[in-house]
Amino acid sequence: MEPLLSPRLCLRPFRSSDGPTVAEYRNDPTTAIYQSWELPYPTERAQQMVDELAAMPGPVDGDWYSLAITERETGTMVGDVVVHSEWNGRSAEVGYTLAPAYRGRGYATEATGCLVDWLFTEYGTQRLHAALHPENVASMMVLERLGFVYEGTARQAFWVGDDCTDDPKYGLLRSDWEAWKARPRHRPKHVELAEITFRNRSEVFALRTHRSQQRFVSPMAKSAADALIVDEDEGGGPVVPWYRAIVADGVIAGFVMVAEPTATNPDPYLWRLLIDRTQQRRGIGSATLELIIERYRSAGHSRLTVSFGEGRGSPRPLYLGHGFVPTGELEGDETVAALPLR
Repeated sequence: MEPLLSPRLCLRPFRSSDGPTVAEYRNDPTTAIYQSWELPYPTERAQQMVDELAAMPGPVDGDWYSLAITERETGTMVGDVVVHSEWNGRSAEVGYTLAPAYRGRGYATEATGCLVDWLFTEYGTQRLHAALHPENVASMMVLERLGFVYEGTARQAFWVGDDCTDDPKYGLLRSDWEAWKARPRHRPKHVELAEITFRNRSEVFALRTHRSQQRFVSPMAKSAADALIVDEDEGGGPVVPWYRAIVADGVIAGFVMVAEPTATNPDPYLWRLLIDRTQQRRGIGSATLELIIERYRSAGHSRLTVSFGEGRGSPRPLYLGHGFVPTGELEGDETVAALPLR
């Protein structure tokens, strides 16, 4: 098999000399924690695996085949990608592993994306799938950046030694991949907040974030329920929801909801901000936030509040980048932040 090239990386067949490198990163606890092997990982086992892979001509139906990930500039091996071909290549499972020193650079996404493109364009694959540890958020984000869709979780289905975990499943059809490649990437020329009506309600309720983001953003079904079934605020008064569809260049791209100021709660509270998975990384969330800020500043309110969860993928940078400052309070397990409007 010929090497596959991406802007920074080369995916090449394994060589016998790769054995020590594979043994080193497979023995790292931060690598093995979410993988299918137990520690220690013997050097002899790594060498045997590498030698078997080096002898393979390429993906073979029913077998696992790996390519070494190397930096194009230095030739340094930084990890590997793996593919398990099925149904005469029409379906395949993919996976990836990076050595600790090379994480956080986007290498996993770039390398896996290169493999995915080759499988769809050259190998004739119609469907790809992947499984991961339920706590491996970084791996979820790799798949989601490539357009993979969460399809469900097999409960208590994956064993490593005596440890058993759930097994989340992601899938990517050829049509999904084509649509993901064709999605808009540019910053929209116009973003507006539109009323939700009988005519556009289906598009609004079809909005969804990535699976990994559901820790921070409630799905549309919950937002609709929260808007319909009014709760009480801390002062005992009714919560008054104000909500709109986010429209970017004429396309419904998201949803925003604010708890309006009341006699018992004078500060508007940014309750929900959801951008559809296909519309993200275009600046739509930032543009929406600016519209909300201007709405309540123009109305004469002194501050706008919000709360957000912490962790990988948190919207914290978005809010802090617009001047929100943590107050030191918590809303459940979420950080409360406020933006002065005057």
